[in-house]
Order: sequence, then structure tokens, then C-alpha cells
Amino acid sequence: MPWKRANTNRGCNGMESPKMRYAARVDANQDQIVSALRAAGAYVWIIGLPVDLLVGYKGHTFLVEIKTNSKKKFTKLQTDFFENWAGGTLARIDNPEAALRMIQTLG
Repeated sequence: MPWKRANTNRGCNGMESPKMRYAARVDANQDQIVSALRAAGAYVWIIGLPVDLLVGYKGHTFLVEIKTNSKKKFTKLQTDFFENWAGGTLARIDNPEAALRMIQTLG
């Protein structure tokens, strides 16, 4: 049987790597939430997976999943992550006010 090349690309080191998947869609309210957190003094990284944001505030770390409203469902990956996460604060946020309430629980 002839050899078939896997569905991969060559990386910069010449090694084969899996094809990149397309970026996930960004929630419409993400910019507002990130801006509100940063204006309040939080350090915010947009990480995308397994959740949308990594937020640092007054020595505390928050992992944040943004949804456009409270009725939006999690993906399978997000559901698994929320069910099994054993670390710091994990939050689902759908508006800037909720994001500010999240970090103000510390003060």
C-alpha cells in the first residue's frame, strides 16, 4: 500500500505539526468586558481556550468565559472544563457589570 502523508503542515523546525484550526468566533461583548476590567485595574489576557480570558486582579486569578447572554450554552470543551476545573476562580460573564462585580468580591 502506498504511503500517504498525514493532514499536516511543516513547522518552522521542519517537523510536521497538525493543521491549525480556525480561530473561534469572538463574543460581541468581549471588547466591552475587557475594557471595563482593564479600566478597573485588572490585567487581562485574551486566551481563547479553554476559556476566553485570564484575569489578574489584586493578587488573584480568574478564568473567564464570556457569553453574549445568560442563555448561551457552553461547547463540549467548555462544559468539560467547567465540570473538572480544580483551580482558582472560574466565571461565566455576559456583561461588563458582571465582570466588575466578579473582581469587586475581593475588595
